[in-house]
Amino acid sequence: MAPKQLGSKVILDSSVIIKWFSEEEDSDKARVIRDSHVQGHVDIIAPDLMLYEITNALRYNNAVTEKDVQDAVDSILELDLSIIVPTREILHNAISIARKHNTTVYDAHYLAIAQFLNIPLITADQKFFQKVKSTGCIALLKEVE
Repeated sequence: MAPKQLGSKVILDSSVIIKWFSEEEDSDKARVIRDSHVQGHVDIIAPDLMLYEITNALRYNNAVTEKDVQDAVDSILELDLSIIVPTREILHNAISIARKHNTTVYDAHYLAIAQFLNIPLITADQKFFQKVKSTGCIALLKEVE
């Protein structure tokens, strides 16, 4: 599959945002997107659910302290991301996506927002991507330029 160009607005799921705080595969690409947002080139959009997922993931990382988790939350909030609170329509679509593609409603929620706003979703979650790639509005982080 050809690399995807980063648009002026993107939905990021927590699998991408968590890479801002860890050294793992494609962390550098995730940080480039974050830095593009800071520079005003890209508007990052995510559901409020992302805050819970990120803090929970960091909380269970034994190398991360409570203060580190709090600092991560502060840094996310200071970035002034566009945080979306779900609407009835988005929630209903997320339920449909989850059933149709055999995925969690949590993951489907990101895709439902992407479809609602007609903005691409970027994920680092290969399994999720494989399940929903037929929707055409999702890209893998490793394929984004």
